[in-house]
Amino acid sequence: MLLSFRDWVMQVTAISAQSDTLSILLISILVVTTVSSCTELSQEQAQKVNDALKDSLTSTTETWGVDMEITEDGFKKVRVLGSYAATYNTKKLNETRIKGPVTIYVYKTGGAIETTVYSDRAIYKAKEAIFELYGNVRVNTSDNRHLKSEYLKWKQGEDLISTPKFVIITTPSDSIAGTGFEGTTKLTNYTIKEPKGRVIVN
Repeated sequence: MLLSFRDWVMQVTAISAQSDTLSILLISILVVTTVSSCTELSQEQAQKVNDALKDSLTSTTETWGVDMEITEDGFKKVRVLGSYAATYNTKKLNETRIKGPVTIYVYKTGGAIETTVYSDRAIYKAKEAIFELYGNVRVNTSDNRHLKSEYLKWKQGEDLISTPKFVIITTPSDSIAGTGFEGTTKLTNYTIKEPKGRVIVN
């Protein structure tokens, strides 16, 4: 720990009064050792600060008129359209925030559109292959099945969509509403945790 200016002056004054060469030598060694150890501590703290800054540094890429495709084994699996996107990259974060209107096409292996999803905005987390959709979310399948909600999470790798929010699902033969949903993008297999019964949808 560094000596305060007052303490240092007092020690120098005492040494001058005594004119003790040995005392001067000992005090000098003490001061050099203290400064040296404090310098090492500062370097260690500086390294921690640098590491923290590296973690917080963000690389941002902006795109207007978004048209993004995701392929798998050479086949187009997903196409995302939006008005604007910003991609943020840090050591711990890699996500693209898309402003809407957002449209997502999910393709079959043969290239035909299997499901179309609409929302006001979306977030795509590339590392986890997860889409989060917000505001006026609608899912329409090629066999005339539909879902409406205010929020939807889609785990692309598992082909699993879910929401804790209220949903309305309509099929050619039935309609049902409820809170808490989990199912596939085709809307053929799903579970509603708290069903509210049949609804009439125009």
